[in-house]
Amino acid sequence: MRRMKKYTPTKFKAKDSVYDKARADYAVSFIGCLCHTKGTWAGKPFTLIDWQEQIIRDIFGIIKPNGYRQFNTAYIEIPKKMGKSELAAAVALLLTCGDGEERAEVYGCAADRQQASIVFEVAADMVRMCPALNRRVKILTATKRIVYLPTNSFYQVLSAEAYSKHGFNIHGVVFDELHTQPNRKLFDVMTKGSGDARMQPLYFLITTAGTDTKSICYETHQKAKDIIEGRKIDPTFYPVIYGADENDDWTDPKVWKKANPSLGITVGIDKVKAACESAKQNPAEENSFRQLRLNQWVKQAVRWMPMEKWDRCAFATSEDDLEGRVCYGGLDLSSTTDITAFVLVFPPLGEDDKYVILPYFWIPEENMGQRVNRDHVPYDVWERQGFLQTTEGNVVHYGYIEKFIEQLGERFNIREIAFDRWGAVQMVQNLEGMGFTVVPFGQGFKDMSPPTKELMKLVLEERVAHGGHPVLRWMMDNIFIRSDPAGNIKPDKEKSTEKIDGAVATIMALDRAIRCGNDTSASVYDDRGILFL
Repeated sequence: MRRMKKYTPTKFKAKDSVYDKARADYAVSFIGCLCHTKGTWAGKPFTLIDWQEQIIRDIFGIIKPNGYRQFNTAYIEIPKKMGKSELAAAVALLLTCGDGEERAEVYGCAADRQQASIVFEVAADMVRMCPALNRRVKILTATKRIVYLPTNSFYQVLSAEAYSKHGFNIHGVVFDELHTQPNRKLFDVMTKGSGDARMQPLYFLITTAGTDTKSICYETHQKAKDIIEGRKIDPTFYPVIYGADENDDWTDPKVWKKANPSLGITVGIDKVKAACESAKQNPAEENSFRQLRLNQWVKQAVRWMPMEKWDRCAFATSEDDLEGRVCYGGLDLSSTTDITAFVLVFPPLGEDDKYVILPYFWIPEENMGQRVNRDHVPYDVWERQGFLQTTEGNVVHYGYIEKFIEQLGERFNIREIAFDRWGAVQMVQNLEGMGFTVVPFGQGFKDMSPPTKELMKLVLEERVAHGGHPVLRWMMDNIFIRSDPAGNIKPDKEKSTEKIDGAVATIMALDRAIRCGNDTSASVYDDRGILFL
């Protein structure tokens, strides 16, 4: 049987732990007796690739002084088509049939039953192709259970949408595609205390990168990164992350090689090259390529705003130079505990002039520190730099914002303020009382699509000047776009993983600025007032 040329135990091996070669050899040999189940490799012995063997030897061969395994949790993050499902199925069978545990309970977990079935089917086929196991194992296809008769151990499929209540006595858990878990319920039930009665339970978590930075997978990814980079120490946690760094060139074949340890073995470089070429032609595919092929955590499934183009519009803006000019406001109040955005857009004075954007943001002072820790967003830095203002208390103080807008009205000729018609009626009435023309703005496709498309066009043409405002930049980068069958688009607050209030306010203000330009005649709303429908 093939062996990796030189094995060096992981740097995460504790000082008092030892490498037990016999136990590591046993685990590798057990997997080597199984067969691949799919494609060109079907029916051939499961010979571990070097990166896979490293993981198996580290997990099953590094032993504490008491004789049990050092690592209880293994987190493996790796791009697709690297042989994840096969490795997960092999580990599940090793824990069920080859770990010497009486009545071992091993569970295969995934987001839904279909996903969970993938690893189960691979494991079942491995059993069928191995005569020694086939004689000793019963496969219950209907209930998705594999029973190892000599020790009465079993491997059972569970999904996030249907799992029984507490009461598990877990020896092993294989979590496939952890990033697809809709919430943390199943993860917590399976990993918090369920294996306490066992001497060496193993939680084997395997996944590609995801998009949701609030998920249990991202939380675990951050922990793995912290351990790899030395910020945290947990001798029971084994982290492996194969992927491209944030600043790596995603079109570089060297970067592909770094992120894909099985490149040229399980997946041809021509496949990756073709996917890369396709992503270059279609920016909407870039994020999917980076997530699935390079294992990068990207913010949304479809990146809408090309940030390099946005950054080219960071032309300097000066409030003093804009005094007295016609402009249009966009107001997104969101919730009282959240960020509130007010954006002014100044239409161009001539053909060579640009649409100037002046954004203003507010956040409650009391919970800012908590939000910095929770969201990992530098609100405190932005506040110190003057890009974000705080209002007293734990909710946004609307009176303060009204006063601020009133002061802006003394400096600039604010012709109209567009607002979400489902927003705060009281504040709208107060602004009207100050003499502002306040215009309701629908958040559906009909109203949002034209200015959203126009914003992209103006950015690509570099006809926007935003001064490189970091809060607005962050929000632009967060935008997820929803489209309808007619090709209309609008920002989707639900799907966008972070805040986009400033971007929405910009789009609303831009709409009014394009429609009305520098026209100083009376608005229809001046005569009619607002109709609250």
